[in-house]
Amino acid sequence: MQEVVLVIHIMLALGIIILVLIQRSEGGGLGIGGGGGGMGNLATLQGTRNLLTRLTAIFAGCFFVTSLLLAVLASGGKDNSILDAAAPTTAPSQTNTTNDITENGEPPSQEAPSLPLQAPISE
Repeated sequence: MQEVVLVIHIMLALGIIILVLIQRSEGGGLGIGGGGGGMGNLATLQGTRNLLTRLTAIFAGCFFVTSLLLAVLASGGKDNSILDAAAPTTAPSQTNTTNDITENGEPPSQEAPSLPLQAPISE
């Protein structure tokens, strides 16, 4: 089912591209005028313009529907939410699991090791 919808989706995308490219420019866009050119004479009648505009809108609506349908099919019918995936996780425990006993048989101290203080080096 998903493959069929994907093929229809791709055909709609190509159809939208073709419909947009064959429509005559109304002028002003990127400095390109509305007249001249080989394809410009194809859409000279008002009825043809309306037909192309309606077809583009229909194709765009169908493209939107197939996009939503593909998203639903890709989820597999599960209720997946991006908010559920972003739930905070608990921090790992701070216990020392590798060396629970030191060399002399006592548990390690919980105090932070102190660093030796160094006097600034004078020149």
